Amino acid sequence: MNNPSEQKGFYKLSWLQRIGFGAGDLAQNLIYQTICMYLLFFYTDVYVLGGDAARSAGLAGTMFLVVRIVDVLWDPLVGTFVDKHHPRFGKYRSYLVMGGIPLTILAILCFWDGFKPSIVYAYITYVGMSMLYTLINVPYGALNSSLTRDTNEITVLTSTRMFMANVGGLCVSAGVPILVAVLADKELPLQMALFMGLGSLPSFIFMPMVPAIKRKVGKKNMFYIFLSIAIVGMAMLYLISRMGTVKENITLVYIAQFIKSAGVIVATGYMWALIPEVISYGEWKTGRRISGIVNALTGIFFKAGMALGGVIPGWVLAWTSYKAAEEAQTLPKDSNAWFLTMLIFALVGLSLLIFCFSQTKERVVMDDSETKNVKVSDLWTEFMRNRPLRIIALFFITAFAMMSVGNAAGAYFMNDLELQEPMAQEGIRWLVCIIPAILLIVAMFIISKYELSDEVIDQINKEIEARNGKS
Repeated sequence: MNNPSEQKGFYKLSWLQRIGFGAGDLAQNLIYQTICMYLLFFYTDVYVLGGDAARSAGLAGTMFLVVRIVDVLWDPLVGTFVDKHHPRFGKYRSYLVMGGIPLTILAILCFWDGFKPSIVYAYITYVGMSMLYTLINVPYGALNSSLTRDTNEITVLTSTRMFMANVGGLCVSAGVPILVAVLADKELPLQMALFMGLGSLPSFIFMPMVPAIKRKVGKKNMFYIFLSIAIVGMAMLYLISRMGTVKENITLVYIAQFIKSAGVIVATGYMWALIPEVISYGEWKTGRRISGIVNALTGIFFKAGMALGGVIPGWVLAWTSYKAAEEAQTLPKDSNAWFLTMLIFALVGLSLLIFCFSQTKERVVMDDSETKNVKVSDLWTEFMRNRPLRIIALFFITAFAMMSVGNAAGAYFMNDLELQEPMAQEGIRWLVCIIPAILLIVAMFIISKYELSDEVIDQINKEIEARNGKS
């Protein structure tokens, strides 16, 4: 029999369950991060969407913006649908499989050049992939708060989730260049792979330490410290890249990239632990735990950030007259190699989504009687009455804009930067260093306004359980 705290929703999970939950984020990163990091490069240098690299970059940037606008309309519908329905295999976990299979297919088709070049085909595949990603990501985000109310358990869950997400990020950032080169029978781009991999590598050092760091310095101070570390790393990366060629200073470049990534990973990784807090705050205020609605809102927030992060690199590259590097000095341009690489990553991701489905058990969810009146307008109602949610909204927008800009530009930074015209070189440096640093300064100010401490959240959850017990 469960102990009393577990009967009140404060469940402790096994490590298999924690890893199973984290496998969902690993899966989504294997699929979606490949899109985020390399689809722009695929469009400019491989698919050549607009006839030349600069025009392709501009067209792709505009497409990324249009798709995010579609998401603003789509995400609330998904969140409302998820909250109102109880599929046979779980309120939230069912979508891991229901959405996972078509997502896998569309992601693979994004890297197929059978209709080359076709802006219509690019829109169809990318819009469809993004909509299906939402159908998985919104209910997956709600899974976190449906497994337990225990704040320490949620911290462990979030740390596990982000650790595994960064395993996926490492596999994508470092693995994609290597796998593409192997499949194209080309020389391995090891310097690029290591630089891109350093974007995720610090997670294996710092993410397991997040619970202890938070206990030691506090939630807000942890954000301040690691956001500052990221800004320092970005400043170093900019200065080093102006001291000579990237290859001449490669060791210093690696060090700066590690410092930058260490700060980014902890600060942006832990922000996901704040979502269950604002869900509980909303339930405390209204009596309804509309996790799907809140996760649809956060989906809009991070996609708004990605809209900025997606359009900025494309437009900057177009404005600075970016030109694709020569074949011998760049990532392989073999379209079949890129297609097979996405095929492998997507199928592995689908397998992990199925594993996540098998290991998650929802225990803290509202029943039909409590969610039957959920409607799309609840999204905006919740946004207006939930001040902590509004703070998280702004933080998500700036954080994801920062990550999207940096991720998309990384391949160009290491792709023979010195062979570009001076204006294009400076544009790429701004995309990798200056613009992300400015966004992090804004993010630091935003998070200073967040008022839900762990003590407040624990008290809120106890009052909710006491209220539910009386009813």
